Amino acid sequence: MAEEKKKDGSALLAKKKKVKPRKSRDADCCSVNFLKCVLHIFNVVFLFAGAGVLGVGAWTVSYRHRFVSLLPTPTYPAIAYLLIIAGAMGVPLCALGCCGLKTENRTSLLCYTYFLLITFILEVGAGGLAYYYEVAVEDELRAEMNNTFLSNYALDTTVTDAVDQMQTEFKCCGAVRYSDWRHSPWHEHDPRLLVPDSCCKTVTNRCGQRDHPSNIYYHGCIHQFTNHIRDHLIILAAVGVGMAVIPIFGFLFSCVLYVKIKHVLD
Repeated sequence: MAEEKKKDGSALLAKKKKVKPRKSRDADCCSVNFLKCVLHIFNVVFLFAGAGVLGVGAWTVSYRHRFVSLLPTPTYPAIAYLLIIAGAMGVPLCALGCCGLKTENRTSLLCYTYFLLITFILEVGAGGLAYYYEVAVEDELRAEMNNTFLSNYALDTTVTDAVDQMQTEFKCCGAVRYSDWRHSPWHEHDPRLLVPDSCCKTVTNRCGQRDHPSNIYYHGCIHQFTNHIRDHLIILAAVGVGMAVIPIFGFLFSCVLYVKIKHVLD
């Protein structure tokens, strides 16, 4: 009889050892309550970071897109719009995260984790694209900018305004040199005008009839325009890649919390 009780006790003890007890929400160094606190802090940081990314993207579109019509490819505006999308996700994503943390709803946390991953991909994509384009933009502009100037000036209003603004702001004339204008359809339409009026040092009506160095700028715009674009692409690359580090932490903490909530005791 005693042996049977001993065997039953041993069996019960072995069964208890096989079943792992659920841990409390304050167990371990990375407890549920600790992770929730960390993610609340992360949400605040992520919200401000998203606002910064959104601001940089919006600033690029608002103030740096005045020459975008002169670029041969849509890569530059695409980078700005990627940053705007990534930054705009900050507010709804933080709201989703706070809701999931408050209710400890695993579905909300899972969606929150996926959207953090998407934000990371958008920011890394924008930063990587900006870095790649910063290297390639000079060769691209050398190949296409002169043709854009000569073929579309006075025919496309957007290009015409961008060229005039560039020549006035950068104090330059033509893509490579001022004499390029003599090979353009614009010059053929009115041969008396040698260069556009925006090439003049003092802009007046039909001042482009005289191409003396005392009247117009002789150097082309390509070098200054290339440096202008490259400098801003470096900023976009730094913002995209730098801010992409932040979602990684949120992604990792939310994954751990998602797993731990399943094993926590109510």
